[in-house]
Amino acid sequence: MSDRHSDRSDDAAGAWREAGDAVLTALLGRVGEAAPRPRLAPTRRAVELLGDPQNAYPIIHITGTNGKTSTSRIAESILRAYGLRTGLLTSPHLVRLNERIMIDGEPISDEDLAANWVDIQPYLQMVDAELVTDGDEPLTFFEALTVLAFACFADAPVDVAVIEVGMGGEWDSTNVAFGQVAVFTPIALDHTARLGGTVAEIARTKSGIIKPAANVVTAKQGSEAQAELERAVELTESTLASEGEEFALLSSQVAVGGQLISVRGLADTYTDLFLPMYGTHQAQNAAVAIAAVESFLGAGTRPLVNDLVAEGLATATSPGRLQLAGVEPTVLVDAAHNPHGASALAAALEAYFDFDEIVAVVGILADKDAHGIIEALRPQVARFHVTRSHSERAVPVDDLADKVADWAGDDVTFRFDDLTAALDGAREWAQEAPRRAVIVTGSITLVGEALALADAREWMKQ
Repeated sequence: MSDRHSDRSDDAAGAWREAGDAVLTALLGRVGEAAPRPRLAPTRRAVELLGDPQNAYPIIHITGTNGKTSTSRIAESILRAYGLRTGLLTSPHLVRLNERIMIDGEPISDEDLAANWVDIQPYLQMVDAELVTDGDEPLTFFEALTVLAFACFADAPVDVAVIEVGMGGEWDSTNVAFGQVAVFTPIALDHTARLGGTVAEIARTKSGIIKPAANVVTAKQGSEAQAELERAVELTESTLASEGEEFALLSSQVAVGGQLISVRGLADTYTDLFLPMYGTHQAQNAAVAIAAVESFLGAGTRPLVNDLVAEGLATATSPGRLQLAGVEPTVLVDAAHNPHGASALAAALEAYFDFDEIVAVVGILADKDAHGIIEALRPQVARFHVTRSHSERAVPVDDLADKVADWAGDDVTFRFDDLTAALDGAREWAQEAPRRAVIVTGSITLVGEALALADAREWMKQ
């Protein structure tokens, strides 16, 4: 009986997995995330038809150029340590769509994902029809995903949702929600074709998530970005807490498996917290997350419980961010995909690891600053294995390799038609001498494919 019951359970799980994968297939039939539409009305119309599920729970809304996902995940982990049932929306996913919609710290189940998708279909189709009638394009991938996430969180139900912006802020589809707390991670140049060619323009677009009388928390910014945020705070009669002023990272020291940090928060100082992530940038993300949670739970006036902050940080994870994907040899993956992120990665590799030589397996998307990424990595990298992910936006291998050879040298540049060959070559090279390592970076899609390969080949069990 037990074997038959197990078989039925496996069959059911397999059926639900297919249903979950079918949601991604349906979303991919829409205009992709690389081409978001600067509009809110269609998303607003869809959630309105659904009864505004995004109003069923309070929201912490997070934007920025780098560090959004890690900051979101750390904040969510602290809230969960407090016993709150949490929702978390991040993007993109590394392996499966379910990763983007987290319920209580776990990717949404295939069953719940598929059921909510079926529930919202009539309303998405109604909005699509209205848009086409008006000569506009149907809901995009990310617009439909946003509606799905809001519905999933209401269905769960959650006590609080941490929502990461997809791109920009002002016209991002997540901005139909009212964030009681608006959070800004470091703002730099990225997506310039859509967000603007200067940091000030990008910051102005991102500041659009600030709602009237919100609590605003920002990482340390350059003067241009800070000025834009201060302007938006004044216009919305909000309150502003800035890193370096109202709160700060006091210290960060290397520890086994991560780092020990101390943070001066808005209402108290939290010392000797273990953060299982590498890099000073992650310590700064944690400081921003702590201030965000302080703002949410007590408007920045009530100290958090130190033990709960410690629990939240110690159990926080950030997949694809300096994540160990293999041993013997060491294989790390990091989703750095712009110069700011690559600089943070290079600094972390130098400060937190003791490798003699590193090979970087890189693939970069066409709309990214490849030169800036390679230049940031060069001081820490002995050789580059140039490849590409399966993304349609990936720079062709030969095109990227020719440029890397010009920037870093032909003698340290090696080209591979696919990621598997690039990684096999990198791991063979790393095994030839002690204290060598592999880092996979340059695009989130490349990192996702590397993680799937590492899992299939069980590189963590070598």
